[in-house]
This record gives sequence, structure tokens and C-alpha cells, in this order.
Amino acid sequence: MSVFDRLARGAALLATVTLMAAAPVEAKVGGGMSSGSRGGRTFSPPPSTATAPGSAQPMQRTEMPSTARPNVGAPAAPGRRFGFGTGMMAGLLGAGLLGALFGHGFFGGLSGLASMFGFLLQVALVVGAGWLLLRLFRRRSEPAFAGLGGAATGSPAGPTAYARSSPAGLGGSATGVSVAITEADYAAFEASLKNIQRAYGAEDVAALTHLATPEMVRYLSSDLENNRSRGLRNDVSDAMLLQGDLAEAWREGSVEYATVAMRFSLVDVMVDRASGRLVSGDRSRPEVSTELWTFRRENGGAWILSAIQQTA
Repeated sequence: MSVFDRLARGAALLATVTLMAAAPVEAKVGGGMSSGSRGGRTFSPPPSTATAPGSAQPMQRTEMPSTARPNVGAPAAPGRRFGFGTGMMAGLLGAGLLGALFGHGFFGGLSGLASMFGFLLQVALVVGAGWLLLRLFRRRSEPAFAGLGGAATGSPAGPTAYARSSPAGLGGSATGVSVAITEADYAAFEASLKNIQRAYGAEDVAALTHLATPEMVRYLSSDLENNRSRGLRNDVSDAMLLQGDLAEAWREGSVEYATVAMRFSLVDVMVDRASGRLVSGDRSRPEVSTELWTFRRENGGAWILSAIQQTA
């Protein structure tokens, strides 16, 4: 097989991998990533709750400077568990570079330009395979539908405070609470969940600016623009809170924060912008997600969304 034949075959494979890597981001507000800032606790995981008994994923997108990272516990850098800079990827890169140094080309392939193309092709294949495995892992780890659960009773380490009378509402206990969270606050959190999902589905950035911090609006706007550039639209509707509880609430100067674990259902599909054709998701079956949303307010003002974290 000639060099040009190999390049042609490699180009076809690379085109396939590129299409795989360019598949739509996960259809949900925030793109299925942990994004935003939680003040001085941005790099500290919120306490587990009855609604979200596991740990929260570290921030993958945040504008909080790394100097705010606490020294105690030395948590991993945001997004590190999804990186390709270590392990298998580092081994592949090392093998390719060593091969080039010893005159065998990357991974023992072609020489010159062909070797470089082969190296890039193999990197693309690894990235594409990693993306597929990550998506499969996320779907398998998604919590099963639990129906309308009672208000969370809290962990033994925390007082049973802030319970709500509504069986499907926010309530339960929280450790490290230094801010009084009232019934009106819980109602505001639930309303924000629905309003943000509705505004995102309508691509109403103007509405989002009143519901979230500028940082979160930038992330959400970027996700919407990414969908738009691909000719797609994320249609979100019928958001409903199933269960939730308070993880922690604290004050930093004049700013108050509250992180709330929420399990909710919603119809979340990706459609073609031009034809309305369904690309992914199911309009007839709502999806159930569990996420940790952090809200902030300043000088007693309205609560706005400042971060969304996925459960690990």
C-alpha cells in the first residue's frame, strides 16, 4: 500500500473520529459538567445529603482563581479525573515521541509527514474512545427514578432542621449551616430550578441574566451558542422537583451562599433547528437527574444560581 493510499485511509478514519468527537454535548443545562463558583468553598466538596449521598464532582469550569483552593486535603484540580494528560495517554505520547527520536516514526508508522498524520490519527482515536467511555459511565451512574420521596431526614451528624411539610419539596438537615434558610428560601430554590430550565430551553439569555451570576450566564450562553453552531437546539420542558435537601449554607462578608441537592425530572431532548427532527432524547419519557445547585445572594437580595455540580 502506497503512502498516499495510507493517507487516504487515515483521512477517512480521522473524519469518522472527528464526527464522533463533534457529537452534541450532553443535553442538559450546564452540558453535564460541574460549572461555576461557590465563593471560598469552590474547591471544597459540599457535604453529602440524603438526596445526594455520594460526592460531588469537582468544578470543571470556574472563574475562581486557583489561589482560593484550600490547603487542607489537597483536592484534585478541577476536571482532572477527565483529563488525558496522564496514564494511558501519556504512555501513547511517550511511545510516539520515542519512536520518532529513534527514527521509526510515531508508533512505528510512516516517516515524515505520514508519521505525523498517523500520530494525530491515533491521538484522535484515543480521545474519541475516551469520550464514548465517559458518556457511557455517566449514563450508567445516573440515579434511578425514585418517585416522589419524602423530605430528607438528614445525616446523624447534622440537626434535623429546615424540614418542609411538602413531601416532594426541599428539606432535611445540613452540616455547617451558618445562615438561616427559611420556607421562602426553599420556595425560591425550587422556582429557580424551573425558571432556569425554562429559560435555557427557550434560549432566553436575557431571562438567564436575572436568574444566574454573570459567570454562569457566560457558560450557559456558550453552551447555547455551541448548539446553535451545530444547527441544534436543546428543548427543555416540564421540570419538576422530586426531592431535595440543604447541603450547606454560609456567609462570606455581605454574600450568603446555599448549596442544595435536588433530584428532578424534565423532558430534555436535542432537536435539529431547521427541521425540528429529534436528534437525541425522548419526548415521551422525562429524564431524572440529581445535581447540587449553589445559590448566592448579596445584602439580603434575591437568590441567583452561582454553580451546578454533578454527582460523582
